[in-house]
Amino acid sequence: MADLLRREGPEPILRRVIACLRADFLRWPDFDLAPRLASHSAGGVIELMPIADARLYAFKFVNGHPGNTRLGKQTVVAFGVLADVATGYPLLMCEMSVLTALRTAATSALAASVLARSGSRSMALIGTGAQAEFQALAFQQTLGIDEIRLFDVDPAAVAKARANLDHRGLRLVCATSVAEAVAGADIVTTATADKTRATILTPDLVEPGQHLNAIGGDCPGKTELHPGIVAGARTFVEYEPQTRAEGEIQQMPAGYPVTELWRVLRGDAPGRVSPEDITLFDSVGFALEDFSALRFLWEIAGAGPSLDLIPQPDDPKDLFGSVFSRGQAFERAA
Repeated sequence: MADLLRREGPEPILRRVIACLRADFLRWPDFDLAPRLASHSAGGVIELMPIADARLYAFKFVNGHPGNTRLGKQTVVAFGVLADVATGYPLLMCEMSVLTALRTAATSALAASVLARSGSRSMALIGTGAQAEFQALAFQQTLGIDEIRLFDVDPAAVAKARANLDHRGLRLVCATSVAEAVAGADIVTTATADKTRATILTPDLVEPGQHLNAIGGDCPGKTELHPGIVAGARTFVEYEPQTRAEGEIQQMPAGYPVTELWRVLRGDAPGRVSPEDITLFDSVGFALEDFSALRFLWEIAGAGPSLDLIPQPDDPKDLFGSVFSRGQAFERAA
């Protein structure tokens, strides 16, 4: 993945992932959909995210442990598999820590392309950790965003994001508060990591016409927005059953109305209706996005190094014999 990104550059890859995402969202009914399987602990969560269509099956193993950075470890690490439905054999296995950041940014930008105001040029990035640079570049490529306001409670994280985004054709502003970053921004992206019911944004900070891209809330008990913001916004989600449990809308009554993004992309439901709408993409990450990213990688990367993961017996019914030749002695436990 590192070699691929260095060779191709992040911007062309983001554009191609966005194209794959759009194509797959447009055929949403073709997929076997299910919420991810999550195992929660005091320090974080480990999840499996499966999905399939008639030809390909994909899953991602991913964690989310906000305290990891204090141990010198990443908050999120992941790997994924793409398999052939017809045989069950894996076609591709790859890292997905970097690929998840790419697909998350691509999904955010795809949603904003139909939800943000036309002519949007500025974005506030609240939380400048591992996701920030990918988000900034995806919005630059897709919407023409040319100003990024950076804010994080950790000044070192802001300095890191600024250094990484320097010379990328963006005007970078380091804000001293959330309010300063958000004021007048066309788009507000919240990308914080703490596993808690945080209130990163309050209603008094949100302006008519803004598009809110909330990507930090992604499990039960983890939110970023004051419920008053959600109540006043037109809210769009990836897969409603999953977002009801994990997204910002977990704070809302069961009947709170939301629209799944695929319906907007297909023209079956409206996105932004007026320039004054406050639109909210309540993004928790969904397996379709991983499917699209893995499919993209399978198509672009070509054959990688062979991994000896699958037994290949001469007789496919003789798995035992492929390990122990007939008559071979072997030790048994006492």
